[in-house]
Amino acid sequence: MPTYFDEALPIARVPNERGRFGKFGGRYVPETLVPALIELEQEYEAARVDHSFRSELISLLQDFVGRPTPLYWAKNLTRMAGGAEIWFKREDLNHTGAHKINNTMGQALLTKRMGKRRVIAETGAGQHGVATATACSHFGLECVVYMGTEDIRRQGPNVRSMKLLGAEVRGVESGSRTLRDAINEAMRDWMCSVDSTHYLLGSVVGPHPFPRMVRDFQAVIGEETLTQCRVRWNALPDLVIACVGGGSNAAGMFYPFVAHTDVEIIGVEAGGLGVGDGEHAAPLNYGVDGILHGSLSRVLQSADGQTLDVHSASAGLDYPGVGPEHSYWHETKRVRYVSCHDLGALNALLSVAKAEGIIPALESAHAIAVALHEAKSRAKEQRIVVCLSGRGEKDAAEVERLVQINSL
Repeated sequence: MPTYFDEALPIARVPNERGRFGKFGGRYVPETLVPALIELEQEYEAARVDHSFRSELISLLQDFVGRPTPLYWAKNLTRMAGGAEIWFKREDLNHTGAHKINNTMGQALLTKRMGKRRVIAETGAGQHGVATATACSHFGLECVVYMGTEDIRRQGPNVRSMKLLGAEVRGVESGSRTLRDAINEAMRDWMCSVDSTHYLLGSVVGPHPFPRMVRDFQAVIGEETLTQCRVRWNALPDLVIACVGGGSNAAGMFYPFVAHTDVEIIGVEAGGLGVGDGEHAAPLNYGVDGILHGSLSRVLQSADGQTLDVHSASAGLDYPGVGPEHSYWHETKRVRYVSCHDLGALNALLSVAKAEGIIPALESAHAIAVALHEAKSRAKEQRIVVCLSGRGEKDAAEVERLVQINSL
């Protein structure tokens, strides 16, 4: 099994002590939150080298979450593409159905270590909300989840699951009523309750130390994949692909591969309906440097600095910013970032469901669409690994609606 905090990974030490990935990252928050962030940083640094913390987390990931997840050859999809082999890292087989639980179990265990009894979280697609509610139930923590009312409409099954698990789901009516607005409300709550509450942030966004901490908890995805590739093929994949919203599944998959420069890496953003303002959620392709939710990164914003509305069929990618480490990888050109339109993701989801008997999340379908495109132009001897970040039962009603609208 991987160590999950592998100090031996041959990767440049980023972020630095100020939480910077190159020029990106940092800590841009009201003064009331600074002590809590410093406390969190100190507790995390102590926990990650504490044998008992590491042992308990590894046991939870194995026995409760169900790790390691399989590396699966999608043979039918490979034949459909007619080129390189397509493999899935099956994060959809985790308990709760997505990669999110890797992070929530780690942060909930850290919350327990800090002696706090209340947890708040934000969610878009609902998978982080379910994973947070699950972790809080396991550890006996009070749980409040903020969720935009548009996402509540799109993700009904996950809302019901959160409530069954004992979480309070607070609908957010402001703004576009999606993930960005849920984060805003969670931040406001935390400013008023910081002494007793931990904000269990779900992605590699936000102020330091969240981008690094969430990446570290998710790096189990890439660490396992490295090991599984070596065991199966005695080689590494030619290409690794993952979808990117805030970017936690992608950061977890990419991070262990970054030092292996012979492996290509592609991150896939939500291309939505087009390239106009408000039509997509692709800040790495169309955004500018800006500050959002406590860190400097690539942001979709107007000329006067106002955050723009965004669109994606997938609630989990419906976000105007991205994790600062992704901005760093984009600037250094280590990772290539592309976008996939709603229709391309929808068609990829339908193809995988019919060809492989797997219903991927709409988020993951963006990465699969690009994998199909890349496979067609590559030799059959090459191998592509896609992070299948979550399963798609949560999206069934929305997919049915989109299929009808688009006459598919």
